Amino acid sequence: MIMFYSLQIEEAGKINGQYTNKSANHIIDEKLKDLDKYTSKKFIAIFKVNVGLRKSNPDAYTPMLISIGPYHKKNPQLGSMEKYKLMYLRRFLQRKRGLDVEHCITEIEKLKGIALKCYDDIENLDNDIVDKFSEILLLDGCFVVEFIRECSGMKPNREDKIISTNCMINLVLRDLLLLENQLPFFVLTKLQYMTKEVDEVPITKLVKETFFSILPKMAHASYLEREGDVKCIKHLLQLVHMSSHPSYYNSLWHVQDLSLKIISKDQDYQTWHANMPNVTELCEAGVRFSKVGNTYSDLEDRTTLFDIKFENGRMRMPCFEVDDVTETLLRNLIAYEQQTCDVLPKHFSDFAVFMDYLID
Repeated sequence: MIMFYSLQIEEAGKINGQYTNKSANHIIDEKLKDLDKYTSKKFIAIFKVNVGLRKSNPDAYTPMLISIGPYHKKNPQLGSMEKYKLMYLRRFLQRKRGLDVEHCITEIEKLKGIALKCYDDIENLDNDIVDKFSEILLLDGCFVVEFIRECSGMKPNREDKIISTNCMINLVLRDLLLLENQLPFFVLTKLQYMTKEVDEVPITKLVKETFFSILPKMAHASYLEREGDVKCIKHLLQLVHMSSHPSYYNSLWHVQDLSLKIISKDQDYQTWHANMPNVTELCEAGVRFSKVGNTYSDLEDRTTLFDIKFENGRMRMPCFEVDDVTETLLRNLIAYEQQTCDVLPKHFSDFAVFMDYLID
């Protein structure tokens, strides 16, 4: 390793094959010059999914229809949705008299610096993407805000839906909850505020109502009731995640500004995964299984994905519908948990580990 790094320093000291007079210290100082700008994790909230998670199913983390934000902007297969972004931008501008693109860009420019820091690996973004970042935030942000409004029945009178087919709607909903396909939530909040109607509900509630239909087994009432400081919400996926906790969550945890503090003696949370028997072994040992709740969405059913109980030799587990979006959503929620250091407890990761042991 030392020999390899020395070779790197030696090669860095060459210009057009000729050695320079720079010392090793000078060369390393130049390499470290902008390191803080690229390695600070203070603002990073929108990560690229790491190789370890991605390799088992790369498609689960890749947009199928629309690119939001910078990571997949260069994907030519997603270019057909650009015209839809323009349609939603036009609708956005028509909501307020006198509102134009220049004014919107001016407002977004104020957020550009901090928004760019929300993304991981920004030093490897193409220069043209960085140069046009404000335009990307505006165009993609207007799409997200207006699409969510449209799904909530807030399209202008006498106008048709811009995206009307169930197939496209479901694909857009899927893509908007990918970890790599996020916008900083404060950008969405700003855009909604710029064109907000007097009686329009907060965007947090619009988001929850829009995405509830694709969530696997979430109790409708408790999902919609959970609120937090909007200033602490990082992106759409995080909002859905913080709203999707076990039904007993409120009795075990205090939620303050979306920071979770467990009520325990040492204030430390650790998840321990002990080896457990699989279903066959449990059945042979006399354990019986029964389902809890309904398979399909039901507003009266308050059972959640995490309501798993073992009592008197019987394992009670919630049943839920599995469709094309289920695996993608669960994988991205798990990726968010695994790559975000302040998410505790990691409910979706724990659920996946439990099911892995059970199914074996």
